[in-house]
Amino acid sequence: MTDSDSDSAAEIEITADLVRDLLREQHPDLAGLAVREVAGGWDNQQWRLGDELAVRMPRTERAPELQRKEARWLPLLAPRLPLAVPRPVRVGEPSARFPKCWTIMTWVPGEPLDRTSISRGDHAADALADFLRALHAPAPAEAPGVVDRGAHPGAYTEGFDHFFRSVALDGRGDEVRAVWDDAVAAPAWEGPPVWVHGDLHPANVVVSDGTLSGVIDFGDLFAGDPAWDLAAAWVVLPEGAAARFFDAYAHADGATIRRARGLAALKSLFLMLMGHNGDRGLPGGKPAWGPAGRAALDRVLGTDVG
Repeated sequence: MTDSDSDSAAEIEITADLVRDLLREQHPDLAGLAVREVAGGWDNQQWRLGDELAVRMPRTERAPELQRKEARWLPLLAPRLPLAVPRPVRVGEPSARFPKCWTIMTWVPGEPLDRTSISRGDHAADALADFLRALHAPAPAEAPGVVDRGAHPGAYTEGFDHFFRSVALDGRGDEVRAVWDDAVAAPAWEGPPVWVHGDLHPANVVVSDGTLSGVIDFGDLFAGDPAWDLAAAWVVLPEGAAARFFDAYAHADGATIRRARGLAALKSLFLMLMGHNGDRGLPGGKPAWGPAGRAALDRVLGTDVG
């Protein structure tokens, strides 16, 4: 998150009253539904609208473009995906009250993983594998490409080094570095660009009845290397589930698993840093992400696959 993003987010206070006013102006048939703030979010601030909808209000400079991407592609992808995902319902236009586009989406029921846990690990592994097999189809030429993520791990060594230096690794630094170096040394993806969610971590997957039931926040969707999503085998799934996941997914070769494991280490360090920032009360910090990142890194280092 950049300083300019933070400055933009602070320009307008997004309140329940503002959301209600915008609904009355642009979608009056929905204005009578209850509006409740939802904790979390990074690029967007989310408000529950009744029982079945959500209003997503952008709070960073890049957020409107991410919302437009979801509105363009989710209606095409959602019908083939076996887990619940948000679907765009209405678009809010820029106005005198709020100068950016905003979106009304379907609500994905359940609890984000950063606020709960998975108790049915085998079921979750199979559910994630089914979801990613369905998502990872060849993407059309006009699909969004790689922007700030999605390239070979070697392109992100500077970011890895920053996270690596910023968190306490309790004597495991050499192990973490070895996993990353192995991912950087792995061959690049040689298949066709496939649809990739791009940001699978505990805050972007939803749990019900102890297992995965939904996936949210497709703003970073792109066409490219599936290893970016396969990192979720360690970042999202509980201890011991990665091997079952890759068996069920069935389409990842050794090089892809190596890249995915290194990217899982990168994502784990990022979660740990955001947790550290949250503990210190810094902007953008997420206290719950620290334990999630440490647990994910433990799984990366203790993996029985790769």
